Amino acid sequence: MEKYSVIGKRLPLIDSVAKVTGEAKFTDDLAMPGMLVGKILRSPHPHARIVRIDVGKALKLPGVRAVVTGKETPGIRYGALDNLRDELPLAIDKVRYIGDEVAAVAAVDEEAARDALDLIEVEYEILPALFTPEEAMRPGAPRIHDHVENNVSLALRVPLGGDVEAGFAQSDFVFEDSFETQFIAHCPLEPHTALATFDSSGKIVLWSSTQGPFYLRRDLALTLDVAEARVRVIKPFVGGGFGGKREMLAGDFCAALLAWKSRQPVKITYDREEEFSATRRRVPMKIYLKIGVMKDGALVAKHLRVIADGGAYNGRGPMIVASGASQMTLVYRFPHFLFEGYHVYTNNPVTSSMRGFGNNQIRFADDSVMERIARELGIDPVELRLKNARLPGETTLMGAKVATCGLRECIQKVAERGGFYKKRNGRATNATSRQGSLRGVGIASGAYISGAKLFFEHDSSAAFVKVEENGSVCLLTGASDIGQGANTVLAQLVAEELGISLEDVRVVSADTDVTPMDLGAYGSRTTFVAGNAVLAAARDAKEQVLEVAAEKLEANSADLELKDRRIYVRGSLRKSMGFQEAVSGALNSPKGIVILGRGYYNPPTDYDPRTRQGNVSGAYTFAAQSAEVEVNPETGEVRVLSLVAAQDCGFAINPMATEGQIEGSVSMGLGQALYEDLETEQGRTLNPSFAGYRIASSRDMPPMECHLTQTIDPEGPYGAKGVGEMTLVPTVPAIANAIYDAIGVQIKSLPITPEKILAALKERQG
Repeated sequence: MEKYSVIGKRLPLIDSVAKVTGEAKFTDDLAMPGMLVGKILRSPHPHARIVRIDVGKALKLPGVRAVVTGKETPGIRYGALDNLRDELPLAIDKVRYIGDEVAAVAAVDEEAARDALDLIEVEYEILPALFTPEEAMRPGAPRIHDHVENNVSLALRVPLGGDVEAGFAQSDFVFEDSFETQFIAHCPLEPHTALATFDSSGKIVLWSSTQGPFYLRRDLALTLDVAEARVRVIKPFVGGGFGGKREMLAGDFCAALLAWKSRQPVKITYDREEEFSATRRRVPMKIYLKIGVMKDGALVAKHLRVIADGGAYNGRGPMIVASGASQMTLVYRFPHFLFEGYHVYTNNPVTSSMRGFGNNQIRFADDSVMERIARELGIDPVELRLKNARLPGETTLMGAKVATCGLRECIQKVAERGGFYKKRNGRATNATSRQGSLRGVGIASGAYISGAKLFFEHDSSAAFVKVEENGSVCLLTGASDIGQGANTVLAQLVAEELGISLEDVRVVSADTDVTPMDLGAYGSRTTFVAGNAVLAAARDAKEQVLEVAAEKLEANSADLELKDRRIYVRGSLRKSMGFQEAVSGALNSPKGIVILGRGYYNPPTDYDPRTRQGNVSGAYTFAAQSAEVEVNPETGEVRVLSLVAAQDCGFAINPMATEGQIEGSVSMGLGQALYEDLETEQGRTLNPSFAGYRIASSRDMPPMECHLTQTIDPEGPYGAKGVGEMTLVPTVPAIANAIYDAIGVQIKSLPITPEKILAALKERQG
């Protein structure tokens, strides 16, 4: 690390002061002259046909400037891929869940907008509704979408590596189990917000709390039936996304349509109830897992069957289900595999992307069965994982080419620092601590991608590095900083490459008219994909600067180096010039040289979407976590006493930011393991507020350690890999396995509540 001046350093985020002082402007902070308030009318029914909509009374209400319904739209459906497009931004013929969008209004203030919603008359024909995948898949069940038989929007069967049944036959032991995960809300502090206007040229301009402005531009142009060149999307500061702000929602579309109709700016901000009940949520899964293993712990075969509740529309759900095959084959090695996945429509709210993209659910099941194998075969759980852990240089059954892998090191680190053996060997004394409470320790592993070619033929990013006359640098990137610190990391790459200070770099990002293209913040791709593009642009700018300096210093540009805002001739430190001097000289030379670096990156992968096999990502990241818990056998209450996380990050460009990602992820995982559950009854969300939906607070957070395993990936920028989503994946199974160790009973559905623990203890005693 010592050879670097900016990267590898624990530096504060470049926007931290703006956020602390309130200078940072989020979408809902923005205002424009004549701006109207937009509100959306939502269906009160889970499944119904729209017979009639009358907006006459609403239009006559003083203060109302515009009302729109689905019949005033082009009626174009949108979705992640062409074959997944099933959702209208405003319903035309049917509503499919409680909260489905029916109409929208724009008024001079919120009170008038809400009153206008009350005056819209909608006549519905109630249709039979389906609330579980099992009843939706039943032959003869009512169709939620007319074109989909048995309401199964994706049915996937992927056999890999040979004959899975032969693998089970040759195994010494076969373990089978079923698991269930729950609906989970993203809970960003900033709700979904969109502000739309039309500029003087007739272009739609939308400010949105989005994770991917270029994706949003595509879907907005599609559904408005206009050319993408007529749409500009700008991402201001974003107060958290976690996957929930990855897709266009009705708020974006309706703000634009109402602005067009009223010829005034319109802002739509979801209230907290809408956030919980009418945005996206994590895909709940019922998971069947069968594993064949030899008596020495070597894994032989796995059969994974997933049934996912997709809710009313596809979102990214089918792709999340399909990712289960690659997720299962990435962490541990085994020769025979069969994956079956079903994404099923129901009349529940839509489920889609959330941090981990299905990996969380799969790892909960897989590492739970791994713990059971270790327990029942008398194998050390750490050694079981080490024996089967993925190794660098291997290719998985799905075709993922793993160049670097620090999984074994991560497992060993969390076992050591978590005191795994000491605590398990001291069970007798631990079990009687704190007035008879039960203690246990658990461990789990995980793996993830660094970007993926799942949505387009490319997974690319582009960047410009513009060097100003005063020696400062403006980085233009389409990458989306949604609070994870992307702008800081990208600026560090530029500063390091150009030999300048971090404060010399200004970042302009995520504006579809100003910045070059980037697909957005998802799939742990920003540091890896956008970072490589930014690094290429910085190196292009560097070459141009050195060419100018070489002429001034009468040296070969290959013999020059940049450091501390100066350009030196190697071996002759006295022969140098200032960085700013070189740039200014270039601009003011007879040729008028403008230093503008251009960079582009598209990972060299070979994934085939037809067979769903091949190398989907440019690099893969790995992690392990260990947890210690204390369970009160009288109340079932669980307290996490400590947690150790080890992360293979390739190279930590900003170790402090990486550790922040891990700590935030552990908080999310803690809530998902023990508390969070969007309770839904007959399609209605019963707890759509923070008063009724519990997330982990600062009081729940355990003391924790973060350890960074730096494997220096050859494809990553300075060896870096993505970490943002991976850091959440092992948390839930680590806590679940610790509870299993403490009480001797495995809880197989999330969240692991006191009621479930008490019922399990009672069953064990009985």
